[in-house]
Amino acid sequence: MTNTASPLDSGRVADPSKLIQGRTGPWEIVMGLEVHAQVASNTKLFSGAKVGFGAGPNEQVSLVDAAMPGMLPVLNKYCVEQAVKTGLGLKAEINRFSRFDRKNYFYPDLPQGYQISQLFHPIVGEGEVLVERDDGSSFTVRIERLHLEQDAGKSIHDLDPNATYVDLNRAGTALMEIVSKPDLRSSDEAVAYFKKLRTILVYLGTCDGDMEKGNMRADCNVSVRRPGEKFGTRCEIKNVNSFRFMQQAIEFEARRQIEILEDGGTIEQETRLFDAVKVETRSMRSKEEAHDYRYFPDPDLLPVELEEAWIESIRQHLVELPDDKKARFISQYGLSAYDAQVLISEQARADYYEAAAKGRDAKLVANWVTNELLARLAKDGHEIVDSPLPPAHIAGLVELIETNVISSKIAKTVFEHMWEGKGIMTPAEIVEQHGLKQVTDTGAIEKAVDEIIAANPDKAAEVALKPQALGWFVGQVMKATGGKANPAAVNELLKAKLGV
Repeated sequence: MTNTASPLDSGRVADPSKLIQGRTGPWEIVMGLEVHAQVASNTKLFSGAKVGFGAGPNEQVSLVDAAMPGMLPVLNKYCVEQAVKTGLGLKAEINRFSRFDRKNYFYPDLPQGYQISQLFHPIVGEGEVLVERDDGSSFTVRIERLHLEQDAGKSIHDLDPNATYVDLNRAGTALMEIVSKPDLRSSDEAVAYFKKLRTILVYLGTCDGDMEKGNMRADCNVSVRRPGEKFGTRCEIKNVNSFRFMQQAIEFEARRQIEILEDGGTIEQETRLFDAVKVETRSMRSKEEAHDYRYFPDPDLLPVELEEAWIESIRQHLVELPDDKKARFISQYGLSAYDAQVLISEQARADYYEAAAKGRDAKLVANWVTNELLARLAKDGHEIVDSPLPPAHIAGLVELIETNVISSKIAKTVFEHMWEGKGIMTPAEIVEQHGLKQVTDTGAIEKAVDEIIAANPDKAAEVALKPQALGWFVGQVMKATGGKANPAAVNELLKAKLGV
């Protein structure tokens, strides 16, 4: 993100609802994210060493990763394919020519003394991401570039008070760095963009999006300015790997900068870390520029030249992306934009829904998935891939409602039995075992209706004056039948007998 630029460079007009009120007037946050996504690959970017979580220290390290003398890197073609696939998913320009550069700096977990990255000629150029807000509105975030680079190892400081240990399992793992333009104007927008980007990558299969393992993390470039003025000086918050932490870090950092500026100070460009315990950012180091790293083309790696036919073959095999799936869910299943967005926000949700909706009332299935199922999963700390209820059980429950075997109210009881039984019994088996079939015999329902009316002549007379009083009778009949009476039949009989 550039330090100073015209407001027009951001592509956004100041939104009054997103301004932060300081002591001396309103301020606007201006942000861009640099997202590091670990490429979904079984081997590393420049070696054949395995990639995986949970291995013992230094068990997944090749001689190339350890920077042994004479070892030369060999580019992993599959990682290049994954980067191209991601670029296509971001509607970005795929550069037919790209090149790797050396980024020189010393750190104990970087055995080469440099990182192989792409500064001058990245593999993917400009693109864009359409991001939905919670209120249903949307905004576009422009992508500046996507480049491939190798990850560093890991320094471990808490095993010995007198020593630092180094684990090189992660060294050389392929990363995609996705750099956005400074188009974000609030912590909510930053989180929404990060979520949407994660969804796209998981759909594409180019990154698993596991933030707990550090497989997807973001550097947040935060600055503030008076509305309409040039960009302020940015500070970079490194390695944020949670939606909640991202929101907290941005909000603290923006307030910190505003307070400094309102006190007459200046913002120093620097890299900062977020302390999740204290909920604050703290200085890590002054922010380096490209020339500080003495970038130069890596002499051990040839430039990458991509053939048009190869790029087109990748394009032809792209999966249905979130925005396209959302549009299809709305048109094919008649869902609201909100329900479609909830369902496509995770590929596993979308797949579950489509499996359950096949041959059933699609809107009713969506209601049960988005309301009952997702709420219960969240309450018990499960993801939909871990759901004890298979899609067939939701489909079976909806079928019982559609065929008037049970009412919607009884269906909630059936769902509870399904959940408590961990999906062992089907909805139909539960209905049979617990005697939950809906009473559709009009004779039995009429008997209950007659008894309730006879016992409450004053209320029956009241219905003629206040038709809404009919609801009391409906409730009494449902209570008398244990909630099993068909609600439509109850309403029809009551209206006929009470002259409504």
